[in-house]
Parts: sequence; structure tokens; C-alpha cells
Amino acid sequence: MVHAAPGGPFDSERALPPDVAANIESAFHLDEPLPVQFLRYLEGVVRGDLGPSYRYRDYTVSEIIGQAFPLSIRLGAMAMLLALMVGVSAGMAAALHKNTLVDRLISAVAMVGISVPIFVVAPLMVLVFAVILNWMPASYAGSVGPGRLIMPIIALALPQIAYIARLTRASMIEVMASDFVRTARAQGLRTLSIVRYHAVKPVMLPLLSYMGPAIAAVLTGSVVVEQVFGIPGVGQFFISGALNRDYTLVLGITIFYSAIVITLNLVVDLMYGFLDPRIRSR
Repeated sequence: MVHAAPGGPFDSERALPPDVAANIESAFHLDEPLPVQFLRYLEGVVRGDLGPSYRYRDYTVSEIIGQAFPLSIRLGAMAMLLALMVGVSAGMAAALHKNTLVDRLISAVAMVGISVPIFVVAPLMVLVFAVILNWMPASYAGSVGPGRLIMPIIALALPQIAYIARLTRASMIEVMASDFVRTARAQGLRTLSIVRYHAVKPVMLPLLSYMGPAIAAVLTGSVVVEQVFGIPGVGQFFISGALNRDYTLVLGITIFYSAIVITLNLVVDLMYGFLDPRIRSR
């Protein structure tokens, strides 16, 4: 897709002499047919070589990802932690107060959180909290302290809070209507004790299934957030690579994110056995 876009990685405002441009394309094998370039790239990937960056001189794609990913994973992990804390709490509160004002209010807020895309939420947060109210820095670059990460974390977590709250609510309502919960009530256990000791693990199973795609969504969603707030993470390099036709950088980040998604889905599958003894294998 990036190859299909007009322009190339070595285009600039000053046109290169034809012989110089031809030498550069030959050095990076860009003069070969696209299928040949693709097979050559796959040969490097098998060896763990994601290739050199066409736009960032003296840097390989692996080096760029290695420098940028710690910040991205820090942002994503904190956003996911916030989403889990708020989303699970809100979903349980809505389920335990089913069809009340609390339930309707949480459901309405969750629906808004799902409906409004992150590329709308992030600039609005900058406008309100940084420009109008002047409570927080508008950009990560040029500011210091942990406050510069507050808005990016919240913007990244908001859609996941909404999804997790709705998923937790539905799962909790189903679990609280099950036979073992009715048995626990008949034995005189209070609702708080039932939730704490009996309902939490079954409620977490559907949520655990969602965690793999959710973490992937947080990582890919950080592309927009990092661009809006000027965070030098992997997402910003991805957009820069797409705009600059840095083919190897775009492919390398895509492969890197795909490997993370596959690994997370595997971890989720393995954790099922911990939460549900019925599906454990010997």
C-alpha cells in the first residue's frame, strides 16, 4: 500500500540528478520489481533483519523500534491499567444496580465512549484542558514531569474503559443469575462476599478474551495519540514512515506489532486455564 502511494523515500524538494537517483535506487534494490523486493525483504526478516531506514540515516529499523518502544509500552500499559480499574469497577457497579439510575448513567457514558473516536477525543482534550483551562501541557515535547502523560493516557484509555465496562456488566449479570450464586445466597452470604469469593473469576473470563484485542487496540490507537501529543513513540515513527515512504520502517513496525498481538493472544489462551479449572489440560 505504501509502495502504491505517489513518491518515494528519496524524493525531496531539490530533484536529484538522474544518475544519482538511479545509483541510490540500485543500492537499496528499489529498481527491482516489487515481488523481488518483497522476497528479498522476507529473506532478511527470517534472519531477524528488518532492514535500514531510508529516511533516518545510520539507523536500522530495529534500532528505531528499540529506542521508541519503551515509551510506547509505558503509555499503553498505564492506559490499559487505568481502563481495567475504571472499566471493571464501573461494569460491576452497573450490574449490581441493574435497571437503576446508576446502571443507566454508566451505560450511557460507556456508549458515548464507544461512539466518539480517539482522533476526536484527543484534540478536544488538548483544546479544553491545555488551551482553554491551561491545566496541563498541550504536548509531551517541550514539557517536563509526569503531567505531560496524563492526557495521552486518559485519551488512550477512554474507549477501552467503555468496552470493558459494558463487557463486565453483561458478564456480571449472567454470573449473578447462575445456580452457584443462588446457592451462596441461600447459605446466607452477603452480595459483597459472593462477588469477592465466587463471582470475580467467572466474570473475568469474557474480559480475558477481550484483553488480547484490547491491548492491540491500545498499541495501534497510540499511533493517533502519539501524533496528537507529540510523543516520540513507535506510533509517531509509523506515521512519519508512511508520509516519507520509508517502506522498511512501515513494514518493520507492522511486523513488530503483529508479533505482539500474536504473543498476547497466546498468553490470554494460557491464562484461561488459571481462571477456569474446567479447561485445564494435564
